[in-house]
Amino acid sequence: MIISYTTKEKDLLARIMRAEALAEGDLGMLMVGNVVTNRVLVDCYTFKNIDSVYDAIYQPNQFVGVNSSLFQATPTTLEKNLAERILKGEYYYPATNALWFYAPGKNQSCGSTWYSQPLAGKYMGHCFYKPQPGQCDEIY
Repeated sequence: MIISYTTKEKDLLARIMRAEALAEGDLGMLMVGNVVTNRVLVDCYTFKNIDSVYDAIYQPNQFVGVNSSLFQATPTTLEKNLAERILKGEYYYPATNALWFYAPGKNQSCGSTWYSQPLAGKYMGHCFYKPQPGQCDEIY
């Protein structure tokens, strides 16, 4: 699905993608972007009042990357292009239907659930979790 966005929000998405997953390359950053846009699309859980990329990124206690110097810096052209791809509807497994991710630590495995949500899969150092079936139909 495609969501509406401003140039400022595209830059914001590029910055959070970099801050959360730079070490995981383009694909890792794209997956973080999927989680952000999925949160804008759904009307479930704690994301019911999330109506924009800005709202999703600045929702309290969600993305640790907002406190990173990587988030504060201006995004590169490549990072903006990656963000635009996500905003235009590209999806990457296992983040396709994911609303959450976390990095369990080096050489640690993903739990089968996180906050009662099932594991969608792992990419490099991030575990991705999707909503329970029937809870967030907008992303299925």
